Amino acid sequence: MLVYDFIRWWYGPGWCGVGRSLQRRLHGLADTFSVGILLRTLFAPWRRIISYPGAGIGDHLRALGDNLVSRCIGFVVRLFVLVAAAVSSVLLLLAGLIQLLTWPVLPLAALGCLVWGIF
Repeated sequence: MLVYDFIRWWYGPGWCGVGRSLQRRLHGLADTFSVGILLRTLFAPWRRIISYPGAGIGDHLRALGDNLVSRCIGFVVRLFVLVAAAVSSVLLLLAGLIQLLTWPVLPLAALGCLVWGIF
């Protein structure tokens, strides 16, 4: 009876639990990298560093240049973080898919190792 319950759990709720675990890890990774916030603020100035224009046209142009540089730096940094998040997500997804595909074989592999160790 114990073996039957184990097999029923392993190929039922256990396998579904591995899939839910993968989903939670992917969501946690997106939270860790703050992907939603990075996408919303992709073109925002870096660390909110902005220059306010003065009275003259030169001050306006200088402020425009400073703000443009700040936005470009913010874009590049956020883009690198988003690329790192994408690479990490793909690697995690591949590892999770390998885990999902090998899950049904693991009890047979354990039994095979036991038999191989005896003989």
